[in-house]
Amino acid sequence: MGALDHISELFDCSHGSSKHKKRKQLQTVEVKVKMDCEGCERKVRKAVEGMKGVNQVEVDRKANKVTVVGYVEASKVVARIAHRTGKRAELWPYVPYDVVAHPYAPGVYDKKAPSGYVRNTDDPHYSHLARASSTEVRYTTAFSDENPSACVVM
Repeated sequence: MGALDHISELFDCSHGSSKHKKRKQLQTVEVKVKMDCEGCERKVRKAVEGMKGVNQVEVDRKANKVTVVGYVEASKVVARIAHRTGKRAELWPYVPYDVVAHPYAPGVYDKKAPSGYVRNTDDPHYSHLARASSTEVRYTTAFSDENPSACVVM
């Protein structure tokens, strides 16, 4: 500890319980909120933009998705949207289709999900399902009706 640090501690007027405040990290929070019209979109945007630490807000009304970038906590963003707008808000439950090993397993596939997305589940119940390897896919498509070269192989 240097001399300047020692002197600044002597003349410190703050009476807080902690010496150093832990700074929040910059993060991206994705929230699912049902929005029907431009009014709903504007209401959600205003509720989130008023929060301390918010740098950027993107609202995708078609996908019912709000993306918030800033020094904020995910739980506080969800609570703020629910309180200020009166709408049900939850953390974004979907992941891209390619990320999930079994996108059509029960509990993963969701008809309400935007196109290209499925529910994110890490349920060990679905881990026993086998996914075809690239070699298996190659062999099965070689004898497919959609393959124009299939008759050459046969």
